[in-house]
Amino acid sequence: MSISLKNVSYNYKGKYQTVRAVDGVSYDFEAGKCYAIIGKSGSGKTTLLSLMAGLDLPTEGEIIVDGKSTKDWDRNRMRREAVSVIYQNYNLFPLLTVQENIQYPLDLKKVPKKEAEALGRKVRERVDLSENYDKRMPAHLSGGEQQRVAIARTLAQGCKIILADEPTGNLDSTNTRNIVDILCTLAHDDGCTVIIVTHDPSVAEQADTVLQMKDGAWI
Repeated sequence: MSISLKNVSYNYKGKYQTVRAVDGVSYDFEAGKCYAIIGKSGSGKTTLLSLMAGLDLPTEGEIIVDGKSTKDWDRNRMRREAVSVIYQNYNLFPLLTVQENIQYPLDLKKVPKKEAEALGRKVRERVDLSENYDKRMPAHLSGGEQQRVAIARTLAQGCKIILADEPTGNLDSTNTRNIVDILCTLAHDDGCTVIIVTHDPSVAEQADTVLQMKDGAWI
């Protein structure tokens, strides 16, 4: 599943001025590759990721997800079935166990309990967490462990486009490399389209392709 940007622009309208956060960006992201988008704070990279996630629509141009413009998608459905987002702060449910967090997308889809539990265990193992973690709460996990749970939840969701917004921003160098290794494996072995927004050069080094933004455009 691929995602394409066609002359995408986005304006923030303030009380006194309009800011062009993304300015005429085009690119075709291919399945099976891991991409890094780098740039200084305010360069437009996080805004662009939000547009690709369907959290808003471009002011100009269009974004094509699995052959269909985000303007034509039911964007809530798109985020359930096609595009998954991994955040810097993990976004785990604090009152749910590891297993319950991982299974949450399956519960929304009303997957039968035994099937959901089996798939939950399978994806947990893929991110190198043992069954000892199943009943733990997020507050009892390290940052690296929480991010693994977030990735496992993405795997359970089954989306083939994975967007990661500074996924290693709160992690040390060892956990950073491990998390990016997992994301690259999802691209190379599972055929996912993985796009990572990052300010960390070590993350960009692991990606197949690095794209740099400045003032809302590629450089």
